[in-house]
Amino acid sequence: MSLAARSARRRFLALTALRWFPVGLVIPVLVLLPLDRGLSLAEVGLATSLQGFVVLALELPTGGLADTVGRRRVLLLAGAVGVAAMTLYLLADGVTLFAAAFALQGVFRALDSGPLEAWFVDAVLAADPRTRIETGLSAQGTVLGVAIAGGALAGGGLVAWHPLPAVEVLATPVVAALAVQVLALAGVATLMAEPPRTGVAGGAWRAAARTPRAIADGVGLLRRGRVLRALVTVELFWGFGMVAFETLTPARLAQIVGDAESAAAIAGPAGAAAWLASAAGAATTPWLGRRLGMARTAALMRVLQGVTVVGIGLLGGVLGVVTAYLATYVVHGAANPAHLTLLHRQVDGARRATVLSLNSMIAQPAGALGTIALTALADTTSLAAAVVVGAAVLAAAAPLYLPARRQERVEQGRRTPGPPTPATPAAAGTGSQPDRDAPEAGTDARG
Repeated sequence: MSLAARSARRRFLALTALRWFPVGLVIPVLVLLPLDRGLSLAEVGLATSLQGFVVLALELPTGGLADTVGRRRVLLLAGAVGVAAMTLYLLADGVTLFAAAFALQGVFRALDSGPLEAWFVDAVLAADPRTRIETGLSAQGTVLGVAIAGGALAGGGLVAWHPLPAVEVLATPVVAALAVQVLALAGVATLMAEPPRTGVAGGAWRAAARTPRAIADGVGLLRRGRVLRALVTVELFWGFGMVAFETLTPARLAQIVGDAESAAAIAGPAGAAAWLASAAGAATTPWLGRRLGMARTAALMRVLQGVTVVGIGLLGGVLGVVTAYLATYVVHGAANPAHLTLLHRQVDGARRATVLSLNSMIAQPAGALGTIALTALADTTSLAAAVVVGAAVLAAAAPLYLPARRQERVEQGRRTPGPPTPATPAAAGTGSQPDRDAPEAGTDARG
């Protein structure tokens, strides 16, 4: 029996919080810890870029694996790998070990990308095919923002407090993140219920053997679907451009205040406030979608994010940079559920995780290339120039939502009743309207 929609939503949001709270803990020190241990900014960029390239290699196989052996099994494996990656990051003391930690983090991200969202969408649609999935995905964006905000605030507080004298100050949030990741792994094991998959009775290995076919089916969807191709291509720009505010903002703060520890103490509260702003932005997505259409909302967010990121690079002082950073995350929070809603509309449950993995597969290597390019540009020119280039790339993705917008207009036209026509003898008094009702039911089933 499928989970009731309300129960699935509660579990989905709880697992989302457990997944992203450790990310928030590490955000204030993610770049600063390697810098403090002797790496240059360019070396940090090269090390972190490995995560994206590993995701590029593994994203589709892991997405197909989730669609065949089950989302819960893949998330359990992801959790174990994530714990190992965080442990290695905590212990790393040079470029090689940091690179290995980020490569292992790439394996975790590839396994983790998509299965939880795919499980939730399938569970709620099984319980009620008329469920509007954007409501749940928007709630996830809000919870994700609050979780990261709480983690970032706690991470900055741990740096200021330094409760573990035996651990270096910038590593303290990493220790806390590792503990929460273990708890998140236990959460997946206890909260994520999944019905047995048809044909998996012969064992997980037999199901895994069907992964290449699942991958081929997902690539086929991308090849045949113009709207899906455009949506996935957005991630090239988004992944590259996000480096400008995710990676370079702490370095920009360090440039202004003069040292890494002071920057980390500022980055913690700033990161917390930013992700609360992201949560607020995510809460507005259903409202914006109803008034502007989801595709138009997504395109508008791309342009606005480019504008706000320019402020991070050009505004002076800590107050100016932090204000632009907060505005960036308001837009970021609204953009994520809008994009994901459009993506889910293009696929059914059988290949949902595979398509989400396709989307992430594009974003991760784009982020890796962005990290290499923008950190090198920052070292050779200035941080401000690198941030502005990233902002321009973010805004350039807006036109790629036009195919989804045209599709929305067509579907809205189908749902809108036309002018009344005279009843024919065959139709008079039947009360049936099959031509108008069928597209509406199909649209509701996709959310």
